[in-house]
Amino acid sequence: MASIKVLAESPNLLGSIPSDYAYSMNHYTPLDSDQEDSIPIIDYSLLTSGTPDQRSKVIDELGKACEEWGFFLLVNHGVPETLIDKVFDASNEFFNLSEEEKQNFDGNNALDPIRCGTSFHNARMGKILLWRDYLKVIAHP
Repeated sequence: MASIKVLAESPNLLGSIPSDYAYSMNHYTPLDSDQEDSIPIIDYSLLTSGTPDQRSKVIDELGKACEEWGFFLLVNHGVPETLIDKVFDASNEFFNLSEEEKQNFDGNNALDPIRCGTSFHNARMGKILLWRDYLKVIAHP
């Protein structure tokens, strides 16, 4: 089966998302109308060099962001913008490889240092397959 990227970019291959990948959002509690609609922002510098009160507040905000949103924007983390840009460029370069080239990185073992794949090739999470392609690289700082 083709990668999700190939399917998404080729409407002639696929007219709609396969039913195994579609699911109802009805089981989620709707957001309060007065809740802010912006992505939570977490200031990493306050976790590492702020006062104890600031750290406690940021930890609470981090927990709330994870529980309510599932993600957040991390700022003041010290990672240079040039490095972030290079990581995005390398990721785009990888995902633009041919399917055959990407197969060299099909990790069959969870401990393989570089693995890529798609939900078509991975275990199901309950009854939901994730509509994604992924690249996992194990690296040490």
